[in-house]
Amino acid sequence: MTQLADFQTQQTYFSPAALLPSGWASNVLITVRNGLFTDVQTDQLPLQDSIILSGPTLPSLANLHSHAFQRVMAGAAEVSLNPNDSFWSWRDLMYKIVQKLTPDDAQIIAKQLYIDMLKAGYTQVGEFHYLHHNIGGQQYDQLSEMSNQLIAAANASGIGLTLLPVLYSHSGFGGQAPNAGQARFINSTDSYLSLHQECAEALQDHSLHKLGICFHSLRAVTKPQIDTVLANLSTSMPIHIHIAEQQKEVQDCLAWSGQRPIEWLHNEIGLTDRWCLVHATHLDKNELNAIASSQAVAGLCPTTEANLGDGIFPAVEFEKANGRWGVGSDSHVSLSIVEELRTLEYGQRLRDQQRNRLYRPEQTSVGDNLYQQALLGGNQACGVSFGLAVGNRADFMVLDDSHPLIGASQTQDVLNRWLFACNENLVRDVFVAGKHVINNFHHIEEENSRQAFIRVIKKVMYDA
Repeated sequence: MTQLADFQTQQTYFSPAALLPSGWASNVLITVRNGLFTDVQTDQLPLQDSIILSGPTLPSLANLHSHAFQRVMAGAAEVSLNPNDSFWSWRDLMYKIVQKLTPDDAQIIAKQLYIDMLKAGYTQVGEFHYLHHNIGGQQYDQLSEMSNQLIAAANASGIGLTLLPVLYSHSGFGGQAPNAGQARFINSTDSYLSLHQECAEALQDHSLHKLGICFHSLRAVTKPQIDTVLANLSTSMPIHIHIAEQQKEVQDCLAWSGQRPIEWLHNEIGLTDRWCLVHATHLDKNELNAIASSQAVAGLCPTTEANLGDGIFPAVEFEKANGRWGVGSDSHVSLSIVEELRTLEYGQRLRDQQRNRLYRPEQTSVGDNLYQQALLGGNQACGVSFGLAVGNRADFMVLDDSHPLIGASQTQDVLNRWLFACNENLVRDVFVAGKHVINNFHHIEEENSRQAFIRVIKKVMYDA
């Protein structure tokens, strides 16, 4: 039997324990051909040339919400400069950082970020990309210059990219003029449609990558803009938007329209399963039911929402309504699947002063339910199909069974042990479309990438 190897046109893998759509299974023989799962059989013996996956084998996840450039400032806004510190004061620092980033910087930051995502078990990233223009707001010769840097970073790391070029035109509800700090983000409707076309052309030969439609927020676009964009772009693409993240946003929307943000979007545009509503933190009951019944995805970013003091998403109520959700790392104060899912569950426990909050009648194991919902929601929001099943892209990961809490556990306890009792990174191996991108915790590009990233941090943050 061979050990872990490079991608081949066809390869079989054998796992003593693997998480299939139907649940945990034993002695699973997995065949991958041209980057897809072509056969998955349980209760088998390994073949002579099978690669042995010695730890629990899981489908990888899609990280549905990322602002790559913000990784450079992660952890740098934890100094109190205002007794009323909030998202809005954090945003001021972000605007200052944006003024220093070159296209080369953006690629270096994104490459290191995407390597770290792979090491965490994410194999697709929804890149909510609004850093479009040169310093001062001048357009590059190619509108897609900064988008191209993200594509190059994804290619170099081996991660799949769902590129979400953002339409961002205004600073507040009702089409208020943008401010100076937003100059690098701003597009008209026409320039956005041209940008989107350039991105489509840049992505057309990349099988791992997808393209979506993105509106920064209801603060940043108008209804005619939303209508025009949706009328001119493919009806099969996912649509992402920041919404109802902070109470101030809700109050400003009420003052402008007489409706709450998700209420306005539901009534004036219409929710469908194409939408990913990022954060959606502050909902009333009607809004919650509107999201759930439309089968739109709530794009939750628990570590960023906690870091910014946004509030607690009503996840227990959303689960009871059979709502769909996934997770993203957003500002990248954490790149851990464990931290995102643990923070989501613990927020509900602290709010309710009860244990074991996020489960469903058909899945009472909290860890298994969290992982399954994050898998399904991430798939939908990023336009991918992950899961150990025939026809899906062959993306998967292997946990380190040398950790006693993993190695000694029965399979029904693995996800609960990993998500609630382990702090080390236990993602030992990661495969993307059958390619072995993380091998024994390491990425082939990690050392060079890390050194380049250190230089960018020193330059951008400390003017070194």
